[in-house]
Amino acid sequence: MLRAALESERDLVLSWRNHPAVRAVSMTTHEIRPVEHAAWWAKNWPTVLIFEDEGTPAGVVIFNGETWAFYLDVEGLGRRMLPAWMRLEKEAIEYAFTTLGLDRLGGETLEENKQVLALHRRFGFREIRRYERSVDGIMKTVVVTEKGRND
Repeated sequence: MLRAALESERDLVLSWRNHPAVRAVSMTTHEIRPVEHAAWWAKNWPTVLIFEDEGTPAGVVIFNGETWAFYLDVEGLGRRMLPAWMRLEKEAIEYAFTTLGLDRLGGETLEENKQVLALHRRFGFREIRRYERSVDGIMKTVVVTEKGRND
């Protein structure tokens, strides 16, 4: 289930974002400090969605226009990670095309994040293009994917 984030979940979201496995596949890999996260949260909180796994907060989905990003509670989900990923992806796509009324949904994933790219393909996203960008001083390939409402 996707729902609006509660203001009180700010620090919980930060702990998920700072998990080494999440940071390793993010566009910024440094550990986010509380003051940096608080500023981001103040600006974005009303649009942050929480993914619940069996009634427990387990991930974040963020829509920015026709693009989206997500991450999960890697530590808390443990062996339930893959099924949770699949449910989150399904629910986020449905939310984008129904609740938000989008015609297209796209995102950017580091090329090395093979698992997420495979998941996106499984749900009908197609690769649009690739480009190089600096991720904390290291050049990496970013894969841009997109899915249409009727794809």
